[in-house]
Amino acid sequence: MCMFLELSNELLHTIFLGVDPSDLAALSQSCQALSTFVKSDKLLYKELYLQRFDGPPRDVPCWETELKKLVKCQKILESKRDSIKFVGRTVASLLETASTPSDSLSLNRAFLIEQFCVQQNIDNFLCSSSLFEHAGLDTQVPAETPADQQLSAKLHCLYGVPVDLIGRRVKPTHPYARSRVYDLRNYTDASLWGPFMADGTENVDWEKVEAIMVVLNYNLRVFSERTNGDFEPFWSIPFEGASPDSFISPKILCMPSEPSLPIESQDPYGVTGTWMRGTTKHHADYNDLYHFNFAPDDLPNDEARMPIETEEAIRLIRMKLRVTKIVPPGEDDGQALPVVHFKGTSRSLHSQWDPNANSGIRGTVRLTREGEIRWTTFSVFHGEERWRSEGVQVGGIRSARGVLGNWFDKDYDMHGPAGPTAFWKITDEIPTEKKAIGGPLPHVIFI
Repeated sequence: MCMFLELSNELLHTIFLGVDPSDLAALSQSCQALSTFVKSDKLLYKELYLQRFDGPPRDVPCWETELKKLVKCQKILESKRDSIKFVGRTVASLLETASTPSDSLSLNRAFLIEQFCVQQNIDNFLCSSSLFEHAGLDTQVPAETPADQQLSAKLHCLYGVPVDLIGRRVKPTHPYARSRVYDLRNYTDASLWGPFMADGTENVDWEKVEAIMVVLNYNLRVFSERTNGDFEPFWSIPFEGASPDSFISPKILCMPSEPSLPIESQDPYGVTGTWMRGTTKHHADYNDLYHFNFAPDDLPNDEARMPIETEEAIRLIRMKLRVTKIVPPGEDDGQALPVVHFKGTSRSLHSQWDPNANSGIRGTVRLTREGEIRWTTFSVFHGEERWRSEGVQVGGIRSARGVLGNWFDKDYDMHGPAGPTAFWKITDEIPTEKKAIGGPLPHVIFI
């Protein structure tokens, strides 16, 4: 030990760079001299952090504090201890500072994927919402409060690969998620008829978003099987696209497109371009939907309806959107970003005979007071608005993951119909030729 301590500070620094951060505390406690050196070597903490995680885009006041937070999170996940609040904050922070896809695989995402490839972590931290409680999953880290259930649902949405528990001595989750998204009691003025809390705050209800993700992913998987794999679910890689600015538009050669307008350079949300949309509608006969929601019963308002085993019809839609106006935020909006208005077209990739398949579309994007990105759309038929949707962009501004939300009658008809919807961007381009992207579209689903 004496010979080791006689080494220069530079050599000690180089040696300690090979130490796992989780072992650094134990090493520094082995003797006073090492403790003094480790505590005084501020550059050591920075270099150890940057070896294993993406560099944050902001200034870091204390690298030692940031590294210790991540070590604590890793130890919690490895020991399965109950600290969903700390884990939730740490996961969100890592995704917010993750590098973009152009830098290959993000170190932050690689760390999260490694931690959540363990089934017990998936069960304990991603499956503690009321959805899994209704399905009968008994986790080792049960959510103690509704806030914990919301946080678990948010972690599940950020993880992005819907967890289904078939074959685990519990019931599959999608029938329970289906019951939630078609329960018209969840469509209220206080919740904006979308995936928001029913208290008028406009805060995101992550348990609603989770149910929407589960239902749409299940339908996309079924659709993929029926089309021999021509279409695959968009949500298939953990934590992919769940970070701000994670959408990178692919380069498309030999494709004429409309020129960009100056106003689009002022759009912080990246609206202009071509988007893919998926929506589902349950009950081919509207009477079934009505019976599910309004059949005589004494079901309390806070009690979930029975799971729905029957499947829905899914519609895949290509949207071409263009920014039309940018205005300052209103008093009920987050003040850091403007409100962007857009319009465009919506075209079904199948079911062209369906009168609801093709329409015009208009809408807005804005920042909520909570700091989430809220999308509102209207489907326009022959100049008249018919359907409306409200959604939230998972992963933050310009995320590749896209928007999850609800569609419903634009006049807020309490009798429906209504259901889940999602859309995600596939390119910044807006092709002018009718068949310009007709070929690649089957591959768009699994970008």
